[in-house]
Amino acid sequence: MKLVIDNVSKSFVSRTGHNLPVLQDINLTVNEEEFVALVGPSGCGKSTLVNTIMLLHKPTAGEVTMFGKDINHISGRELRELRKQVQIVFQDPFWSMDPRWLVKDIIGEPIRVHEKLSMDEYVSTVQEMAELVGLKKDDIFKYPHEFSGGQRQRIAIARALSVRPRLIILDEPTSAIDVMSQAQILKLLDELKESMELSYVIISHDLSVVNYMSDNIIVMYLGKIVEQGAAEKIFAEPKHPYTKALFNAIPDIHTTSIDELAIVKGEVPSAINPPKGFRFHPRCEFCTERCKQEEPQMHMVDGRMVGCFLYES
Repeated sequence: MKLVIDNVSKSFVSRTGHNLPVLQDINLTVNEEEFVALVGPSGCGKSTLVNTIMLLHKPTAGEVTMFGKDINHISGRELRELRKQVQIVFQDPFWSMDPRWLVKDIIGEPIRVHEKLSMDEYVSTVQEMAELVGLKKDDIFKYPHEFSGGQRQRIAIARALSVRPRLIILDEPTSAIDVMSQAQILKLLDELKESMELSYVIISHDLSVVNYMSDNIIVMYLGKIVEQGAAEKIFAEPKHPYTKALFNAIPDIHTTSIDELAIVKGEVPSAINPPKGFRFHPRCEFCTERCKQEEPQMHMVDGRMVGCFLYES
């Protein structure tokens, strides 16, 4: 296993001294060459979870084990080496790049941080990464504005690959490019997973991308996991009321009117002052009095874990 998150919670302290819980009792595993997707509304804790995976946050409670090492008990050179194994591809490739830098310097930035190479070795490595993602060797001597959106995303992927990581975080990797480029990028990511033995964690609101790429899905709502399991099972038959509403809001070829789409009523509650009991209950059509008082535990239901009293038996 590459990554194990065991009962992790994360809180921050506000300027006024209030404790702000962002993640609560998160459990997930990312195995060798596995593609895991994180889905959920804005503010549900996906980014905080990713920052924890990237070793930028240490959990308030629980353990994160990365490649057999507990991140709470390492520091210095060992932590630096572990960070090298986890890289990220950002949502918008253009704004994540310095327009004044040559592609050579953009792709090579992680190399300069983590490796000590001669100039010839550095250029050769950067060119190798460029070719690996479908660019030409001479492309590394150009600037970001000289490339299309899809090509810039390839540059971002090459930068992530430059230090030979074992786990890559993909933050909405196809949202800023056209449909044709999206298909090409997804195919490239799939090929790289096999050739470089990579594992991926993807944040995406595009459920078609999640369905196409993912082995497992984590559905989050306001800092908690509400459903998780194999992608094919969850897409075929979502169980949790929030997951059902999320998937039913996706139009397909048979959709003729917006009225046919399910819409979750209400707004996502404040993470600073979440509802008592289960946090989804103000928006759930199956809400009971118990939901307003208690947090449901995760239960195995038809091959996936679901946090809902409907499946407690």
